[in-house]
Amino acid sequence: MCVARQIGYAGVVTEATEATPVVERHVHDDAATLVELLHAAVRGLRRDAATLGDPLTPGQARLLRSLAHADGPLRAVDLAARLDVAPRSVTTKVDQAEADGYVRRLPDPHDRRARLVELTDDGRAALARVWAERRQGAAARLARLTPDERAELLRMLRVVGADDPDGPAGADCAKGAGGPGGTAR
Repeated sequence: MCVARQIGYAGVVTEATEATPVVERHVHDDAATLVELLHAAVRGLRRDAATLGDPLTPGQARLLRSLAHADGPLRAVDLAARLDVAPRSVTTKVDQAEADGYVRRLPDPHDRRARLVELTDDGRAALARVWAERRQGAAARLARLTPDERAELLRMLRVVGADDPDGPAGADCAKGAGGPGGTAR
């Protein structure tokens, strides 16, 4: 009898034989557990923010954060690169943010065909409000831990979240950055 196994998203193993239909069972390994726990934590933070009246979707907040961290207005293609999305996806997000008064489009002084996207004062204020609300929810979750547990959790997340496993793990975050004007993502 032939048995086919395939490991998919979050460690789900799909097994099929010639005589039986496909059966899925979860693989309980550390990698799958990490993915599931991080997703659960982020979902919880998003739920907390939604109950506080957070007016921005996570994607909108990310767009505003990217503009806030830029050294000035960005072309849509550069904004898309920072967000790691297709340029056409940014157009819809920028259209909505512009309609909400959070960004404005400006002519690019170096390219008459291009437009720049700039964060407005209303966008900065919205980002500061959202950051404060999300920070409040995160603080409530961290309050479940002792100070030593919080420090260890944050230390481990810096290591796991670092892009360069051989470099200084989360050096920017360790310095306390990460708010609306900080450097953490």
